[in-house]
Amino acid sequence: MAKKFTSERYEKIEVVDITSKGKGVVKSDEGKVIFVSGVIPGDIISLETYKKRRGYFEARLTEINQPSASRVEPVCEHFGVCGGCKWQNMSYKAQLQFKQKEITHNMKHLSGMELPEFDAIQGSSQVYFYRNKMEYSFSNQRWLTNEEIADGSKEMEKRGLGFHKAGMWDKVVDIRNCHLQANPANEIRNAVRDFALKNQMEFYNPKSQDGLLRTLMIRNSNLGEFMVLIQFYKEDRPKREALLEFLKNHFDIASLLYCINPKANDTLYDQEIICYDGKTYIVEEMEGLRFKINAKSFFQTNTQQAYELYKIARTFAQLEGNELVYDLYTGTGTIAQFIAKDCKKVIGIESVPEAINAAVANAQENGIENTFFEVGDMRKVFNDDFIKRHGRADVVITDPPRSGMHPDVVKQLLNIAPRRIVYVSCNNATQARDLSLMKDHYRLVRSMAVDMFPQTQHVENVVLLEKI
Repeated sequence: MAKKFTSERYEKIEVVDITSKGKGVVKSDEGKVIFVSGVIPGDIISLETYKKRRGYFEARLTEINQPSASRVEPVCEHFGVCGGCKWQNMSYKAQLQFKQKEITHNMKHLSGMELPEFDAIQGSSQVYFYRNKMEYSFSNQRWLTNEEIADGSKEMEKRGLGFHKAGMWDKVVDIRNCHLQANPANEIRNAVRDFALKNQMEFYNPKSQDGLLRTLMIRNSNLGEFMVLIQFYKEDRPKREALLEFLKNHFDIASLLYCINPKANDTLYDQEIICYDGKTYIVEEMEGLRFKINAKSFFQTNTQQAYELYKIARTFAQLEGNELVYDLYTGTGTIAQFIAKDCKKVIGIESVPEAINAAVANAQENGIENTFFEVGDMRKVFNDDFIKRHGRADVVITDPPRSGMHPDVVKQLLNIAPRRIVYVSCNNATQARDLSLMKDHYRLVRSMAVDMFPQTQHVENVVLLEKI
């Protein structure tokens, strides 16, 4: 029989750190490590443990005895319930400090490389309304607050449109005002919900996998264009057209799209996206380059900071005009085209066919003739035959997903031995892990973080490696 857990209370104990998941870290006098939600470093708190994990305990906050000097009042009414901005209660200056601290810790303990003095983190001038893409979920079982549950005087509307509650895949927090994307994003989302409720449209049930309305995606560009994509679980032409006509007539939407997705998951990459009105894309612009962004395109979700990120990558690459550059995980080829004028040729690789098609089309529209793109699984495409076709790269820029690079990809990088590798990462832990595989062949010359995601624990990091 498992030993019954006995909770413990701690009074007036200091929060000393914060995890990559946004939970506060407390260390007791006897050496216990305790994670607590809703607190920030510097808070003096009281807590009660409720669960033992391997290596740490989880606890509930019972009181903030003395707030941290870094504590601020969250601006969002949904803070603490919504699974999004977990750091809204921390000053932006402190957010940057702890993001830099996390990167330094992972590089020191996971990379195995000798570390240079890191460049200062590149903060964002916009700490709210900075995102160019948001995805919302419909649910017929929204999250109800304790006050709503206690109020038995009226029947509650259980349908909602918003973000999943933290830690719950089947509950959605009904969002009225999000501070991450510029208007009219809030107006569009609220209008869609209200129209659907008024017209008795079914909201999706993730457990029974039934309903009509599934997800809503809103994208916008720095040229002021908006894209709206509604994902329906099944076809109901009268209701589908009624909703899309409503959006067409009430908002200036450059690209109004929909799809019918009866799958168990709501990923779009294998779906047929249908244009109901306008174009199939919106346009972003950087340094005179224009990028068509379609529904399936990967593009950094903070356009302003993406520009800063690309400039840092270009600076680290130190291109002189005669280099052959590989751009691994190229997406829609934004970095490839951004650096094309500074080198002889760029070869981009990406696994999503639609992204490569967009990369080719964007390069043609921008009049760039020295970029070439191939589609396929990086592990399989980036092989000896690839090197024979294109030649050995002088510089490699790699921007993999959160999982980092497969060991076979790292092995091939070591095989071709470029002079420099610029590694862009949205997960510095897997970045540091990959660097450990290259420590005998490359030295870490520079590291600079870029904060793409204010109010959250996420951060991008760029490192420069030079051949030993």
